[in-house]
Order: sequence, then C-alpha cells, then structure tokens
Amino acid sequence: MIFMSASNDLNEIYASSFRDNWTLPAITNYGTGKTYLYSDLSYEIAKIHMTYELAGITPGDKVALIGKNSPGWIMVLIATITYGATIVPILQEFNPTDAQHIVNHSGSVMLFVENNIWETFEFEKMPRLRGVISLTDGKILAEHPLNDGRMQKQLKNINRKFSRRYRGGLKPDDVRYPVPDPDNVAVLNYTSGTTGFSKGVMLTYRNLWGNVTFGIHSRLHYQGSRCLSFLPLAHAYGCAFDMLVPLAVGTHITVFGKLPSPNLLLKALHEVRPNLVICVPLILDKIYRKQILPMITKKGIRWVLSMPGIDKALYALIRRKLVDAFGGEFEEVIVGGAPLNHEVEEFLHRIRFPFTVGYGMTECGPLISYTPWRQFIPGSSGRTLPVIMHSKVLSDDPENIPGEICVKGVNVMKGYYNNPDATEAVLDADGWLHTGDMGTRSADGTIFIKGRYKTMILSSNGQNIYPEEIEAKLNNMPYVAESLVIERNGRLVALVYPDYEAMDKFGVTNEELPKEMEQVLVELNKLVAPYEKVDKIQLIANEFEKTPKRSIKRYLYNA
Repeated sequence: MIFMSASNDLNEIYASSFRDNWTLPAITNYGTGKTYLYSDLSYEIAKIHMTYELAGITPGDKVALIGKNSPGWIMVLIATITYGATIVPILQEFNPTDAQHIVNHSGSVMLFVENNIWETFEFEKMPRLRGVISLTDGKILAEHPLNDGRMQKQLKNINRKFSRRYRGGLKPDDVRYPVPDPDNVAVLNYTSGTTGFSKGVMLTYRNLWGNVTFGIHSRLHYQGSRCLSFLPLAHAYGCAFDMLVPLAVGTHITVFGKLPSPNLLLKALHEVRPNLVICVPLILDKIYRKQILPMITKKGIRWVLSMPGIDKALYALIRRKLVDAFGGEFEEVIVGGAPLNHEVEEFLHRIRFPFTVGYGMTECGPLISYTPWRQFIPGSSGRTLPVIMHSKVLSDDPENIPGEICVKGVNVMKGYYNNPDATEAVLDADGWLHTGDMGTRSADGTIFIKGRYKTMILSSNGQNIYPEEIEAKLNNMPYVAESLVIERNGRLVALVYPDYEAMDKFGVTNEELPKEMEQVLVELNKLVAPYEKVDKIQLIANEFEKTPKRSIKRYLYNA
C-alpha cells in the first residue's frame, strides 16, 4: 500500500475535504435530527478559530474538552487541531476530581464543557484556566479573575467581527489551515485503562496522519458514505474511525450522545444504514446472546445444523438476519478495543458474516493491525499495517511461543506527557513501543494476542496462564453475564456477575444459582488445560467497573 497520493499535511487533508464536500451532509445529531453540511462545519470551525484568536490562544496551547458525543464536540476538536493548538479530550465518565486533575496536569488554558458537567466542577481548583466555554450553548461559563473580563469583552461582538472578516459569508476558498510541524502534539489523550489510571498520551500530527491516511487508502470510509458514531469520541478508537477518517473523505456522520443500549443501537443502525460499522466486542456479544444464540440452541435448529447442506442454507438465513440487523448496507464490521469472545468469533466466521478484528492502543492513535474481512484469520487481530507500522514478538519462536508484542512506526506516540520515566519504560532506544500484550506473530505480520503481560499468571509448574482465554470460555456458560479470573493463594478463582435476564427466563432463583454455578465450574474445567483449572466461582452482586471501551478495570479486583 502506497501513501503518496494523500497530502502529508493533516490539516490540508481536512481543508481539502471540506472544500470538496461543501454541499454534502457532514454531521447529524441522532437525538435532534439537526444536520450540518460540510459548509456549516467549516463555518463553525472558522468561528472557533476566531474565538481562539480573540481569547489569546496560541498554537501549542492546550484546550480541554469534556462532554457527550455531539456535533459541537466534534467541531471543537477539529477546530483545535486545525488551529495548531493541542486538544485534551476528557472522557465524560471520569469523576470531577479526575477530570480536574487532567485539566491541571495537561496545563490546559481553556475548557469546553457541557453545562451539567460544569456544575460538578470547582473553577478555583483549575488555576491555569483562562476561560471556560459551554458546549451546550456557547456561553462563557467562567473567566480567570486576572483576565479582567477581557475574554467576555472580546467575544461579545464575535458575530459582527466574523461578518467583517468574511464579507459575503465564508467561501470554500476561505478554508485554509496552517501547516503544523508533524511532530507537534495534536492530541493529549488521557484514558482509563484496565490496569490503573492512565497517563497522558502525546499523539502528534504525524501519528494522526498515519491513522487517517491508512483509513483513506483502505476506503474504510469514502465520499458520501454513512457512518453511525456511537463509541466515545474522547477515546482514540472512536476518535480515529468514527470522526477523523470520515471527515477526511466526505462521509456523513450520525452521532449518538452516549453509548446506546443494544435495542436502541439496532434501531439506529436500521435507520442510518451505515456503510461501515465500528464497534467493541460487547456489542456483538450482546446481539449474539440475545438474537442468535436462542435461535441456534432450539432442538429443531440443532438437528438442522447437523445436516450437511441444510446447515449452509440456515447459516445463510442467519447471516442475512444479522446483516439486516446492522442496517443491511455495510461492507464490514470492524471489532476492536478488547478481545472478541471466541465462541462468537467462530460462529460469525462459520456463517461468513463480514467482520474483522483489529488491534490497537491509545499509544498508536490507535491502529496497529487490520485485515479486511475476506482475508481475516479467525483468532487473529489482523496483519500489521503495511509500510507505516512494524511489529515483532520478544520470543525465541515468535510464531509459536508467546512473547511481548512490540511495535514501531508512524503511528507510535511521542511519549507520555511530563512523565519521562513512564515513557522510557515502554519506548526503548530504538523506538520500539513495548505494548504489554502477549502474543505470537506469523511471518506475514499477522498478530495473535493471548493476553496482557500484566494479567498473565504463572502456574505452579511454570505454565503461562492467560485469564482472558479462560474468561472467554466461562462467559459462554449458562447464567454467566461476565467474568474475571484472578489468582488467590496460588489458585484460580473466577469472579462471576450473573446473567439475571437468563435466570428470569428459565426460572432460576438466587438461592438456586450457587448450585448452577457448581455445574458451570465442572463444565468449564473440562474445556481448559489441567494447569488452567479454576478452583471456585465467586458470585458478585454488581457489574464489573469498565473502561469506555467496555473492558473490565481488572486492577480493581486483583486485591
């Protein structure tokens, strides 16, 4: 794959896209139905640029952004990048204390925030902020006392000033953005990880360019295509492939305010009919459990599936039903952010459902590997991106013996903000990023992930145990909604959050559940290696706390 046809300047990619797609729809708010054309998007970006000028924001300054997914949220992020400042997107799931810490740690001088979130903040605890602007209505919510109200005065007549600058209105030829140094930080991304509170990942214009140009040349999105954006845009995965790539080619984005329930999501997919679906495993898993599994486990259906020839016809019927559920017009479903349940993956592959599994991390903005669904190998996480990324496995036999996965290339971050020790711990002298993931790698660069290095358990006989693999089997058992396998006193214990919906359906009471779990434990231990046998199942009352990618925060349960 050659990347020479796209501009080497990220900002020029967006300027060209906005000019070329001027009259096409850019963003629709799913909740209100309000649609912004690319001309409207360009107008709002130009207005935010003027806001920055009048407020004294200079290239390199940090601008924090927190709120639910919305057209306004997207406009602020794109405007900040194309202005030359650094955007600091903050997940709205963070509590006020953590969010305020990020604002302070990043050195942000301006904050865009929704009114309801701002009500939980304490302005005096963020002393470097010059001003706070509402994402809800665009009003100034607070201004630093030392500013002497200058921001309020400057922005009071911004509409008149804007009209003077663009007499006759903003035209396509007016959309010109400065050329940043590719190594300047475009995004400072703080995310909540599975092994503890994360650090500030410095993603440069070059890092974003690598992800965006790969998306362009892979035609993941294209001019006039439709995209339903429901993953958190403050996270690198959703940000790159539900926003940055689509806007670079003229895609129409329909944006959800928050991660929807499966039923609401299926309704939206039917209405929007996206040409590409970006999702996390939890979505596919829930659809499989609720719509597919009840169908294929019926006695008559099980008999049909055992008949050669007839099973193919039934698989085609199920595939059609599932394709229709996702809107019926998509080219593939890309799954990322966490491991996909093995049973779900195997079944989807068997019925030839057009899906693929990619691999990435925030530190790569996020993409490391991807393979189109027709070439996808079940159990893999795609092939290392050609040209722009390289991978290796620290193992004497990388194809067969798992080792830590290391990557190098255009997408790899600059480092962790104001944390040289943490940066040095993951980025070696040769530029290889040590991912912390364990896996194998085939000769063509296809990656097979086994689990996290930090979660790997060493058995008494020296065998490596990857709890994620045991959990994948356990999660397919009756009355198990989700699970976490940990080590206690040299033994494996499975924490299980019950599937209360299944219990209600089959009339299983809370008193009967422990006995059901005893049978689950017996069946589970038949499926795992001797050194992977689980000693006991411990039921927990509440769902596991999760990251925005819907991965369990494992560190909270390892004590």
